[in-house]
Amino acid sequence: MITDHFGCSLPLSEAGNFRFSNSAFNHYGEPVALVRILVDGYSLLHNWPALAPGQPRHSAAAREELIHWLTQYRDATGTPITIVFDGSGAPPGTPKIPSSPEVEVLYSKAGQTADDIIERAAYRFQEYGEVLAVTDDYAERDTVLAMGGMTSDCANFIETVCATLQDLQRDLKHYNRRELSRFRQPRN
Repeated sequence: MITDHFGCSLPLSEAGNFRFSNSAFNHYGEPVALVRILVDGYSLLHNWPALAPGQPRHSAAAREELIHWLTQYRDATGTPITIVFDGSGAPPGTPKIPSSPEVEVLYSKAGQTADDIIERAAYRFQEYGEVLAVTDDYAERDTVLAMGGMTSDCANFIETVCATLQDLQRDLKHYNRRELSRFRQPRN
């Protein structure tokens, strides 16, 4: 259940908070499909303090909580997500969270940053459609924009995730009430 406790009480901002490149639209002015969301994991964790409260931002518990919420968001939107964490591979003792094509969890190798992986992925995915990079690193967002991708700062993306999950919860409640009333009607 989505509650204010998890930081999901923020109002949805205008869609103008996402930054688009000119290639986000085809030559008819129609939007191109969003094929993947690329998330700088620690950047998003540092901006979502209500997630795993009391846990260090680099802890396994905080990472698992982030993965849980982004998996729910992926299920609601259908857009695959890649979460990239800085570090020299997965930290020791990291639980083996199954990674799938829908929600992929990556750790940068030694000498590599999450930004490097996000830039490479944005470049490789551009031929398939639009990518959205989520980070608070201005240089990273500018690089992805220059490659033809979309970007979002972490605060805006958190608002979007929360609003989407709240809308889904509201729609499910409405659907369940409607179905319940349908089954309560007397049969002829």
